[in-house]
Amino acid sequence: MRYAQLGSFGPVSRLTLGGGGLGSLWGETTADEAIATVHAALDAGIDLIDTAPSYRDCEAVIGAAFGGAPPTHVRFTTKCQLGEPPRGDVAAHLETSLDASLSAMRLERADIFFLHSNIRPDDYRYARFDDRRTGFATPWSMYVEEVVPAMERLRASGRIGHWGITGTGVPQEILSAIAHDPAPSVVQAVANLMDSAGSMRAYAEPARPREIIAAAKARGQGVLGIRAVQAGALTSGIDRTMKDSHPEAADYRRAERFRALCADLGEDPAVLAHRYALDMEGVDSVILGVKNRAELADCLRAEAAGPLPGDVRARIDALGLTQA
Repeated sequence: MRYAQLGSFGPVSRLTLGGGGLGSLWGETTADEAIATVHAALDAGIDLIDTAPSYRDCEAVIGAAFGGAPPTHVRFTTKCQLGEPPRGDVAAHLETSLDASLSAMRLERADIFFLHSNIRPDDYRYARFDDRRTGFATPWSMYVEEVVPAMERLRASGRIGHWGITGTGVPQEILSAIAHDPAPSVVQAVANLMDSAGSMRAYAEPARPREIIAAAKARGQGVLGIRAVQAGALTSGIDRTMKDSHPEAADYRRAERFRALCADLGEDPAVLAHRYALDMEGVDSVILGVKNRAELADCLRAEAAGPLPGDVRARIDALGLTQA
């Protein structure tokens, strides 16, 4: 396992174990298999585990896996899908979410605590799900006036080590958050060969994930790459039921040329997609969505293979799959 510097957070494994798969977001697993996957990840050298209360029971899996006494070198993140609570209530919402996550994981503190909401302009209207925006999006003024100060207080109190943002909101607002002081220590950013956030994207403007990654790195912030296989769209087959109109299903159809290229190269699409994400400039660690040890083994194989050959990367880019 290789390691990289995650900004001021310090060195981390190039692969981060994500909680979405452990919590059965990306297809079914069992509690026993999820726990076994956690231990297999640590045995392979992974030392960062990324969780969220919205990932179903993944935080309970962590609590069961370690019984409140994880190895001292392993670090944990969690998140809060804050949305837009009443003004003045942000700090209480963040603390309540953090308390529940720590209780479920049987931990005393989170090493990184992420604002998992979209960040949007105050007067913004989304192209999709605008009627639900108070549940998933946080206005810029609330971010500056309440979220940042609350995160800084949690950090100063020792309840969290660092704080960060999930960079899938309105692109210009994410870039503004990266540039704002105090700044997040870590940014989670889309890192896949399609530049697609799939169903996480509600805005109509062009996606700018690589610009977001570059901006974060320019400020010395750590970057955790998410959606390396775009929720299954860049694998050999999506193993959960969804409508044909679902963004992930649409991306899967668009990625047919990628799967054809993988067949020509004799490569597993998931392995090649993870290698591409790991090879993206500015990405320090890639968060995995694995739900079992077999999928973990594929990702470990991708990391062990090292950087993509230049001609392979050029052939992937020539497919023209990046989204506007």
